[in-house]
Amino acid sequence: MKTMMKKLLTAALLTLSLSAASALAEPLDAFKGLSGTLDIAGGTAHIPVMKKAAQNIMSAYPDIRISVAGGGSGVGVKQVGEGLAAIGNTGRPLKDEEIAKYGLVTFPFAIDGVAVAVHPDNPVKSLSGEQIMDIYSGKVTDWKELGGEPGAIDLYGREDGSGTRETFTDKLLGKAQLSPSVNVVSSNGAMKTAIAQDRRAIGYVGIGHLDASIAGVALEGALPTQENAASGAYKVVRDLYMNTKGAPTGLTAAFIDYIYSPDGAKIIEESGYIPVPKPKN
Repeated sequence: MKTMMKKLLTAALLTLSLSAASALAEPLDAFKGLSGTLDIAGGTAHIPVMKKAAQNIMSAYPDIRISVAGGGSGVGVKQVGEGLAAIGNTGRPLKDEEIAKYGLVTFPFAIDGVAVAVHPDNPVKSLSGEQIMDIYSGKVTDWKELGGEPGAIDLYGREDGSGTRETFTDKLLGKAQLSPSVNVVSSNGAMKTAIAQDRRAIGYVGIGHLDASIAGVALEGALPTQENAASGAYKVVRDLYMNTKGAPTGLTAAFIDYIYSPDGAKIIEESGYIPVPKPKN
């Protein structure tokens, strides 16, 4: 009797295991019979999600090659609009003139916050929106004015066309004139490196890029976490978008659907973002 029960239990566990494996494989099944190259470019906040998805797909289907490049939101629009990439990523909504010029279709897939960040050794861990505006306009130039150690504030910002910069500017700076002393960097990764190496630095990155090398600053008392971004407690938020020239087909459509699949949602969460459902047409 015990032997029979053991066999039945083993069979049941095997069935459950096979069912789970089948369920996990389903999102990748969409790539069966597909081959070719898919080029993706644009927003740097998207890169961890895009690369992990690409790795999963290429591991399962060696006949598919997917390249992922950054360059910022402006590059994403230009690359996809001119046919140099199949998917152009942006960390901001498309502008009406971009849609009209290139015939772009947009797919929001995740929510991200933009965090103000300083060196981990900086004692200043909380600022108001007004203080951020004063810092980036050049009105406040020394950390001692903010309760920190005396020393000039080293400003870091992103390049024109950056979706991270646009969100930061729209949500915190408004029409304030930027100080000419802002040091411009070209990606979230470059921003992290700059802040981590400069004890007097202040800059901003996507919340998903925060780690032990830099310290996120609370704004109006709200810590820069994805949970606070999702609840609305943290206000400096944005959507991340994939954009195509016209309705996607073939490999491009399969990739976009994969990002919206359970596998894609897991990748998005592991990358520090909040997944959103695919918009209904």
